[in-house]
Amino acid sequence: MKIVVGISGASGVIYGVRLLARLHRNPAVETHLVLTRAGEKTLFLETGSHAAELKKTAHYSYSIEDISCRLASGSFPVDAMVVAPCSIQTMSSIAAGIASNLLLRAADVTLKERRKLVLMVRETPFHLGHLRSMVALTEMGAIIAPPIPGFYNRPQTVLDLVDSSVDRVLDLMGVPDENVRRWDGPTP
Repeated sequence: MKIVVGISGASGVIYGVRLLARLHRNPAVETHLVLTRAGEKTLFLETGSHAAELKKTAHYSYSIEDISCRLASGSFPVDAMVVAPCSIQTMSSIAAGIASNLLLRAADVTLKERRKLVLMVRETPFHLGHLRSMVALTEMGAIIAPPIPGFYNRPQTVLDLVDSSVDRVLDLMGVPDENVRRWDGPTP
């Protein structure tokens, strides 16, 4: 499988970091990373990590300005794309068909080729314009998947909460992961 991971500047960069780490452990998955400038800054502010460190967890990484790379073409087959986290600006640009950088162009290509596009929209609360953009994206075939953790597995750490949302995204993209925690009814 080929998965594109976009990381925009919304708070919650840990979702993209954790998703890349989980995908990296799967030998059947090839990852392609696109990190915005705001995503780089948020990565440092929230984790103390630099972009170069994160790029090592992806098979391929691309400059946000490189709109001539293979991710910008529908002729390059990928199975899915996820933007984690997805800022409101990024979501709104995708909804409007704006393709002014590689992350936006790759998302646009994903939609036009009828491939899976999962957006982990991170900023709240939403006003009517945000909700209308979500409706438009859903009508275009995108999946809006805000990182809203489940508590049925009794999370003990912040990472447990993050993984709850990452688990759902892996499922949405069709990526098998034996570490996904699933609800199997109440424990007797």
